[in-house]
Amino acid sequence: MKIQFVKKSANAKTGPIPVSYSERETCPQSCPHYRADCYAEDYYTRLTWDKVPARGLDIGEFCANVAALPAGQLWRHNVAGDLPGTGETVDPVQLGQIVAANIGKRGFTYTHKTADPANLSWIKTANEWGFTINLSADHAGHADQLAETGAGPVVCIVPIDTPEKTQTPAGRQIVVCPAQTRDNVTCADCQLCQRANRAVIVGFRAHGTRAKIADQTARRVIPIARG
Repeated sequence: MKIQFVKKSANAKTGPIPVSYSERETCPQSCPHYRADCYAEDYYTRLTWDKVPARGLDIGEFCANVAALPAGQLWRHNVAGDLPGTGETVDPVQLGQIVAANIGKRGFTYTHKTADPANLSWIKTANEWGFTINLSADHAGHADQLAETGAGPVVCIVPIDTPEKTQTPAGRQIVVCPAQTRDNVTCADCQLCQRANRAVIVGFRAHGTRAKIADQTARRVIPIARG
């Protein structure tokens, strides 16, 4: 598995923080966005993602770069790609290497590898050790299911017209990503997804060139808008 490390991102959404990209083989095929409406299939992100096998580092080199970051540095793992391991699996050894390299830093990422209880156990351990792994839900009802696992914080896709604050069917609060609701806000500014102990679910309005498809998936359960 190769991982591309970018010391200072030029991505308008993340802001100028370190980011990474993992090979496509890390993505689980059970993800409903797989090879379909995934935002990472948008042109510019895809261009970078497609080159990871040639440009990427092995896990040891990648972790050396993470470990060399300044203390307290915010960084995002996987603008595209998922946790180490092929398809549905999580490689606990490689994940452990990333978690160890992140000690003293403030890394965060997202995963769709949430169906296997063994995966959830490794994800929970990573969160406890300071590497924030958000469980990615496909709609608000799925977000409730993932929240019940207690493995980590939850994010979910929400319809394009979802208000800034809303709720899941079970009454959990959803806050739409501030970068989608406020001007000039990036991951570097917001940092909400890095907070593993947060109470709220972060909602991402369907976006990208294939947003209409993602929007339809999110509408399987339409969040209840707060008045």
